Amino acid sequence: MQSVGEGAKEWIRECQHQFRHHRWNCSTLDRDHTVFGRVMLRSSREAAFVYAISSAGVVYAITRACSQGELKACSCDPLKRGRSKDERGEFDWGGCSDNIHYGIKFAKAFVDAKEKKVKDARALMNLHNNRCGRTAVKRFLKLECKCHGVSGSCTLRTCWLAMSDFRKTGDYLRKKYNGAIQVTMNQDGTGFTVANKNFRKPTKTDLVYFENSPDYCVMDKSAGSLGTAGRVCNKLSRGTDGCEVMCCGRGYDTTRVTRITKCECKFHWCCAVRCKECEDTVDVHTCKAPKRAEWLDQT
Repeated sequence: MQSVGEGAKEWIRECQHQFRHHRWNCSTLDRDHTVFGRVMLRSSREAAFVYAISSAGVVYAITRACSQGELKACSCDPLKRGRSKDERGEFDWGGCSDNIHYGIKFAKAFVDAKEKKVKDARALMNLHNNRCGRTAVKRFLKLECKCHGVSGSCTLRTCWLAMSDFRKTGDYLRKKYNGAIQVTMNQDGTGFTVANKNFRKPTKTDLVYFENSPDYCVMDKSAGSLGTAGRVCNKLSRGTDGCEVMCCGRGYDTTRVTRITKCECKFHWCCAVRCKECEDTVDVHTCKAPKRAEWLDQT
């Protein structure tokens, strides 16, 4: 459970990184057992992303704990023994290959358990997106090798499989979020059909969702939207982090802030780095709140 807890911290951080310039910024709620609040009740593409990346986070954390010898139930991948070959030639399996199969097996049993108790449309959606998250981690396994021979020549190689940084999984799932496919349940309740016939059918690697996202521009407690009032925006950007988009056309306030940063750092023998403190004045732009009547309509 400690490893799962560490994994939860990691995927929440990654979710917030991926959506830092988005109206919905993967914000967590204190004293709320669902972590994200009512936004998870809607079968939206945001819910699809959260289920996928949380499942990926469990795979990553458990696999890493296996390799580091922190769990009694698993260790390095026992199948990576003997000789093998790649495009560069033959090599010996050595070191500690990440036991991704155990991580996926554990995540499937642990994360999917709640969804398998009920057989409704939302459970089927969650199971599908959980699977997308699990397989995303495996997609970024990489072969790492150490050379042996005269002067480090690669006459002999010892190799092992290692997971890439979790950021790669986060970037991949964010792209899947952008291309998520809206679906409905098929007639016999065992799978999905596309909501819009002009779109292709979802594959096993596509995120799926049923409902359109709520309006994240204004606070709406029933939908779990915190609104964008007070969010910092970039005055010069035309992207989702720009003030026009982030503030939903409501305008923004500008505050001049003085920041103290470390500067002119020098290394002194031996062994210290000494820096000066520099003052820097910057303009910080934050989104205006909606007019009161408009806000009351949504609460």
